[in-house]
Parts: sequence; C-alpha cells; structure tokens
Amino acid sequence: MHAAKPLPSYLINRYKSWKTTTYLENEAWFRRLATEGQHPRAMVIACCDSRVNAISLFGAEQGEFFMHRNIASLVPPFNPDGEYHGTSAAVEYAVTGLGVAHIIVLGHSNCGGVAGCHDMCAGTAPQLEEKTSFVGRWMDILRPGYDRVKDIDDEASRRRALEKEAVVISLENLTGFPFIAEALDSGLLSLHGLWTDIEEGGLEHYVPETGFQPV
Repeated sequence: MHAAKPLPSYLINRYKSWKTTTYLENEAWFRRLATEGQHPRAMVIACCDSRVNAISLFGAEQGEFFMHRNIASLVPPFNPDGEYHGTSAAVEYAVTGLGVAHIIVLGHSNCGGVAGCHDMCAGTAPQLEEKTSFVGRWMDILRPGYDRVKDIDDEASRRRALEKEAVVISLENLTGFPFIAEALDSGLLSLHGLWTDIEEGGLEHYVPETGFQPV
C-alpha cells in the first residue's frame, strides 16, 4: 500500500486562513453545531462535478443542507439486496434519522456523467459497457431517460434533455422508497427537481405538468 502524501501547501494555507477568519468569527456557531448536532432543513443530492456548489448557489449556512454528491446526481431504484448502497443510505438517514423537510435533486449543464451515458447508449463509448466500469454501471440508472430523448435530432438539445431526465428519473426513483412514500403521504416531506446552467447561472425548477421552468 502506498503511503499517504503530505497535504498540498495551498490547502494548508487556505485552511489556516479559514481558521483565523471564518471560524474565529463564528466560533460560537460552530461549537453549537458540534454539541447540539445537525438539524438540516433539506437534503441536496448534487453531482460530484467541481463546478456545482449548492451551498454557494443558495447562499446556505453551515448546517443548513445535508449534502450528498455522486456522478450525475442520480438516485437508484429502491433495492434492499444487502449490498453497498451509498446514495440510498444517505437518503434513508436524511429522512428517517434527520427528518429533513425537503429533498432537492440538483442536475446541471455540461454534465460529464450524463454525456457518458449518452455516448454509451448511442454505442460510441463501448468501454462504459464493460461490467468492470463503475461509471457505466452507475449510469445504467439513466438508460430509461435516454430512451425518452433519443429521437431528438439536435445532439446538443438531446444531451441537455438527458441532463434533465437524470433529475426526473431520480425523483421517480425516490418515490419508490417506502419511507419516502410514507413521509410524502403524511405531508412531512417534499421533493424538488432543479437543473442549473453553470455557464449562464440559470436555474430551472421541475414542474410535473409542464416540465422544467425558469425560477
């Protein structure tokens, strides 16, 4: 096993700057979060993409969002097979442990994971079809979405539509979790689908009757 390397100096410098400014200016709040535990109002399921920052997008305070990030902001179908399910575990804890009032699925433009799914389904990324591809098998979740948009002639429009399908499919899959269905029926939880244009700074909200609409 390779030994861990020292932390890059630029990260050390940034940490020290944060500790002497942001932390010291809000020390009482940080200590309160530590001693009283977290009570986030919402869970945000976002993409791993470094260009997407839900905390910054909504001006959220520390402790306000329970964050989960994965490739393409996807939620898999409910499947209690005893295997490893990181996203499903995070969703379960958010709803049954933390009692969040909202789950927000946040998709975005220029998503590499969605592009990979598009190319895999179109037959131009055979490496993602391999059983050994973690990315490919994860993006299988989005295959039904590709079937919905594959007849769009313009490729750029088709890819953007698939990015939004990722949000819709995740919302659909969330409703298949029994504890989520129960929370929805009791009025204790609401689901929200968002898509952000990282170039233009735009934000769209999914409305089942009409599709994605600008916020």
